Amino acid sequence: MSLKIDPAFIQPAEHRPKPTISGAGTIPLIDLSPLLHHQIPSDSSDPAIPNEISSLIAAIGAACRDWGFFQVINHGVDPQLLERIQKAVVEFFALPAEEKRKVKRDEVNPLGYYDSENTKNVRDWKEVLDLVNREYDDGLLVLKNRWPEYPPAMRKTCEEYISVVEKLSYKLVELISLSLNLPAKRLNGFFKDSSSYFRLNYYNPCPMPDLVMGVGRHKDSGALTVLYQDQVGGLDVKRKSDGEWVRVKPTSNSYIINVGDVIEVWTNQRYESVEHRASVNSEKARLSIPFFFLPTFSTNVKPLEELVSDENPAKYEEYNWREFVSSRLGSNFKKMDKENIQISHFKKTTI
Repeated sequence: MSLKIDPAFIQPAEHRPKPTISGAGTIPLIDLSPLLHHQIPSDSSDPAIPNEISSLIAAIGAACRDWGFFQVINHGVDPQLLERIQKAVVEFFALPAEEKRKVKRDEVNPLGYYDSENTKNVRDWKEVLDLVNREYDDGLLVLKNRWPEYPPAMRKTCEEYISVVEKLSYKLVELISLSLNLPAKRLNGFFKDSSSYFRLNYYNPCPMPDLVMGVGRHKDSGALTVLYQDQVGGLDVKRKSDGEWVRVKPTSNSYIINVGDVIEVWTNQRYESVEHRASVNSEKARLSIPFFFLPTFSTNVKPLEELVSDENPAKYEEYNWREFVSSRLGSNFKKMDKENIQISHFKKTTI
């Protein structure tokens, strides 16, 4: 019997996954355990910084520069909380379709359940539930959480999880700042009343994983992504050194961290956002839980003045984060005639 699949899911030939993806030469694994014993210093020039912390800052800087991705262990998030959030995710996506659609997104409010997201105008093989940690309504942009009734523990577990991962995100941003020889809290003010959001991804087994992607190739538009994935695996990262796709091997109780477009602009391209994608398989469902750490909506994103000079002029024009987000919202959920807005549209031309 021949298998058929909706053509909307089929990737262009040049972007289909290869039969085998290398796991060799994959993203750095960084141990955050020094933070369990030492405070993050306020300034990288402090002579009293313990060697463990100095080494940690250097490792994060190298990972951001060379990969744009790294994996962290001993991050301080309770493994039992990770187990509870996974259980809630599995229970929600196992509900009947009509139950999940009770919290489906609509044209007014883009939060909630959805199963027809597009990446670069090709439909993704996944279901999602999007939630924000701070609701927002300015009369034009409405972001209101749609909490499912089932499973009953879902809301409490998610709210606890979001709070913990946001704290981890601040620590990572401070370490990144220190790696740039900036004060640890140089970027913190951009995240006051942040527009961060939290996504539950569920990838069902796919009968044609050689033609379809769970999420097509893309870069993250925000500042930092903190991703938890289960042990099935499927995250592929485009290696900067040679442009090859490499599979990120799941590591128990770890997080995968990647630099987004906003940090690329802030650092004047010293740290670059990198393409990645989610592959699917024909045998096992997979789940991932990304937390997108995003600036407050009023932020005007531009290269930091400390990282710009006559020898290294600003590579990007300034843009407003609220306007950027609004322009992108629709394109993820319906096919467009043109590419949605990217930071490349704000790249300065060199003469």
